Amino acid sequence: MGPGHGIEIQHPDRRNDHEAELVAVIGKAGRNIPREHAFDHIAAYMIGLDMTVRGPQERSLRKSIDTYSVVGPWLVTADEIDDPQALDFWLTVQGEPRQKANTRDLVLDIPALIEMASSYYTLQPGDLLFTGTPEGVGPVVHGDVITVDIEGIGRMTVDVRNARRDT
Repeated sequence: MGPGHGIEIQHPDRRNDHEAELVAVIGKAGRNIPREHAFDHIAAYMIGLDMTVRGPQERSLRKSIDTYSVVGPWLVTADEIDDPQALDFWLTVQGEPRQKANTRDLVLDIPALIEMASSYYTLQPGDLLFTGTPEGVGPVVHGDVITVDIEGIGRMTVDVRNARRDT
């Protein structure tokens, strides 16, 4: 989804958490990519907002909900980012700081993520690889406005609302 669509909270009775992430856009196909060639497979970077619903549901469903992965608002080509592993990024909700970190602080660096992901499946041009989020995730509710900034890429603002129910 793009930022203009917004996030539709499907389960407002459960905690729905925000997660600011750098997104790597794959530009060259590959399988079993060694970390030393990982950056050769990246075409661009984007801002990502990954939502997670908390609760008793199956873990694989927590991130598979309509509108819960927002990217955009544009691509920045890989050659425009000097070091994607040294980008400051931050997230606010209603203007209140929630997350502030640097991509060097992620659990796995970008080459490790590409190496791992490509050991399970073939990466294809256009695939989006969300790189993980730092500490500071927290809940959002109907009416919130989330803003994510990533150094060298820009800003994305996303509205949060409860999903309409079919009757």
